[in-house]
Formats: sequence, structure tokens, C-alpha cells
Amino acid sequence: MTGGAVDHSNRMDLKPTEASNANYTGKNSHLTALRLSQFDMPSYKVPITEEYPLFREANQSVLDSPSHEVDLGEDDLDILWSELILKEKIGTGSFGTVLRADWRGSDVAVKILKVQGFDAERYEEFRKEVLLMKRLRHPNIVLLMGAVFQQPNFSIVTEYLSRGSLFELLRMPDARSVLSAKRRFSMAYDVASGMNYLHQMKPPIVHRDLKSPNLLVDDTYTVKVCDFGLSRTKANTFLSSKTAAGTPEWMAPEVIRGEPSNEKCDVFSFGVILWELVTLQQPWRNLNPSQVVAAVGFMGKRLEIPSYVHPQVAALIELCWASEPQRRPSFSYIMNCLQQMITDV
Repeated sequence: MTGGAVDHSNRMDLKPTEASNANYTGKNSHLTALRLSQFDMPSYKVPITEEYPLFREANQSVLDSPSHEVDLGEDDLDILWSELILKEKIGTGSFGTVLRADWRGSDVAVKILKVQGFDAERYEEFRKEVLLMKRLRHPNIVLLMGAVFQQPNFSIVTEYLSRGSLFELLRMPDARSVLSAKRRFSMAYDVASGMNYLHQMKPPIVHRDLKSPNLLVDDTYTVKVCDFGLSRTKANTFLSSKTAAGTPEWMAPEVIRGEPSNEKCDVFSFGVILWELVTLQQPWRNLNPSQVVAAVGFMGKRLEIPSYVHPQVAALIELCWASEPQRRPSFSYIMNCLQQMITDV
């Protein structure tokens, strides 16, 4: 592939059951209007094509909002293992196990790290990164309450969100009736808002494993970016340089190939999440992880966008999937686009 545009000739065709008989060719002029039952929307006034100045602004890191400095005070960071009343298991992964628990009367989630053998240097690095995470305050970032620094129970404690992950929510049989088009665009906006906040940090916090299973949903359907210690700053820190990052279905091609990457890799992942929200389908569900690595990382493939997706929505997804990271938009730009979509839907 050359340039930053998506190579449409290399799209990985989905089977009819995957994309509702999608016939999307990658040219927005050929897209049909959305059905009233899905995303019936007027044409947007927000331009996202290259000839408009706003597109050029997409490559600037945050245009209108000030950057945030993180206060690193250490008050109330430590949580005693004995204070946690453990309940049911709610998740598991390569990092460890997540349990629901009660802590001082609050419903919390406890991630017990699989790796417990910390030497003095690793302990200090881990503590420093958890401290940074605890200072993050945003309505679309899962609140970190503190951490357990006692072997063999090194754990990260966060707020508990009752509706579980966005991935699970989108897989519900009645997802289309429960999650209206406006609600799904609002959920996409929540994700972009949380990520915009992280990218404004000094240095920017790059998630590198942004995916729908890492997005949690509360009672009001507000979506929050879940980190559980897997976020990383641009600087090499314990949880970034020493932890395997990424899930192929959502990973940017440069990350798959092991090349240097920056916050733009999160924008690519967001494009997959936006695709999930508008299609209610699982990305690359008929391919195994190794096949996804080959398709996205080395063959320039992208998910097929169904023909019923509005041209402007499809164009935004494609912009996020640009092969050259610098051509992908900032989350500030994405928020502007989504705000217009929410207003018009």
C-alpha cells in the first residue's frame, strides 16, 4: 500500500452473515442511504475529506483543549488485602483475574495480577505507574481506587461497572432494540472523550490495547475506558515496556508488525470499535488471531463496511484506519464529528 489511504482493493470480504450481505466497495459515493430502522441521518456539515481545512487539523494532537498535568501525591494509594471482601469472578486474561469485591462499603473490581514476583526496582516502577493512574479523573475513564502492594496479592482496585464490557453488551440478542443509533453514537463519543483526555496527558498516555472488551458500561450506558494497569505512557514504564500489549482484532498494523508506535495506534483501534457500534458485529470473527495478524499487519486488509452505513460514518472509520499513522485524526477531531452525528441522528 502507498500513502495513507485505505487500500480498498485489499479488503477482506466478509461472508453474508457477517455484514448483512455487505457490498461496500470503499467508495463513499456508492454507499446507499441508511435505513430508517438503523441510522437515518441527514448529511453532515462536518467535513472529513482531504480538501477541507478541518481534515488537516485532524493530525494535530489536541487543538482546543489544554493539556493536563498529573498530580502525583501518594495519599490513599494503598489498599489492604484484608479490607477486600471478595465476591464472584467477573473476568480473566493474560494479566490475571478480575473479581468483584466490597471495599469499605463500595462495590469495586479487583484485578489480581498474574505476575507477583516483583524485585525492588519493578515494585517501585509498578507503584509509580499505579500512582499516575490514580490521579486520572474523567467521567469516561474507569476510576482507580488504589492498589494492593502485598505479595502474593498484588492487585489493582477500580470502581465496578454493572453492565460489564461494551463487547458483551453488543453481543446481546436484543442489542439493536436496546441500543438505539443515538445511544451508540453517544457511546462512541464517550470512548473518544476518555481517550482524548488520556492523550492530553504530559506525556500522553497511550493505551495500545483499546478494544470493546476493555470498555466498561455503567447503569446509564455511559462508557468508560478500562485500563487495569495496561495503559502506558510514551515513556518506558513497567507496565508498558514489560507487558505484552494488544489484541490483533483491534490492533494497528504498525503495532502488529512490532514497529515504533504512538498515540495514533489508539485511533486505529477506535475505528474498529466504531465499526462494532454501527454494525453490531464481532470484528474478524471468522479468522483466528494469526490470520488477523497476517491480514491487517502484512496484507493491508480492513474490515468490510456494510453498504447501509452512512457515507460520513464510513469515511470517519476509514480515516481512523489510514495506513500511515500521521494521517489518522486526533480524538479531538473525532469528538467533533461524533457530536454532529449525535445531533443529526
